[in-house]
Amino acid sequence: MTLPTNKKVYFLSDFHLGTPDAASSLQREKTIVAFLDSIKEDAAEVFLVGDMFDFWFEYKTVIPKGFVRLFGKLAELSDKGIQLHFFVGNHDMWVRNYFQQELNMKVYFEPASFEFNGKKFLVGHGDGQGPGDHKYKFLKKIFRSPLCQWLFGILPPAIGMGTANYFSRKSRLADKSVEEKFLGEENEWLIIYSKETLRKEHFDYFIFGHRHLPIDFPLGDNSKYINLGEWINFNSYAVFDGNSTSLLSYKK
Repeated sequence: MTLPTNKKVYFLSDFHLGTPDAASSLQREKTIVAFLDSIKEDAAEVFLVGDMFDFWFEYKTVIPKGFVRLFGKLAELSDKGIQLHFFVGNHDMWVRNYFQQELNMKVYFEPASFEFNGKKFLVGHGDGQGPGDHKYKFLKKIFRSPLCQWLFGILPPAIGMGTANYFSRKSRLADKSVEEKFLGEENEWLIIYSKETLRKEHFDYFIFGHRHLPIDFPLGDNSKYINLGEWINFNSYAVFDGNSTSLLSYKK
């Protein structure tokens, strides 16, 4: 795809709306909506790279309460002709067709490749990629299975959502004592994954979330790994202006 003149592509992830409490989640939602409003005139496409919510489950006729400001702004962007993309994260993996039907949003369950102005991008949430963490990869297959979704879906929403919110309050983002640190090139599993992928196919940019730490790391051979961070501490995002991709932070 060739971008129209003066149009850009935006990437952001890991809002984790709903945690650690309603008041701070609402304030964060308002900040995200303000950011989306600020880019609506120059955005050609917007990529939401997973974990918009700290938990999400679509019952057949019920969706989780809240987040109306975010949904309203996304609907506005979509109605303006801005293509929205959503990569399912480990916290909001149980999506069905609500985003596609209501927001004309494209939904992805695995990393996907894109090309803008001759630059190739590999985009994904990042969970389960790279070496190790076999226990999580096994659990991920179980949780994403239709049987697991059906079993959770037969629970009354009050029980299902209540249980999910209980575990959400114990997540790593709810624990403010956890400080994300760069582990070094040899230990960052998404850098390892990106390098392994480069041996098979060239990409100019690897764009991931999940890691919760903004990272802009050169891989050599005119390739770069970018982790998008999150919107509790960093308000970080990436933007492709037609020539290059930058990792930035939003200041309201």
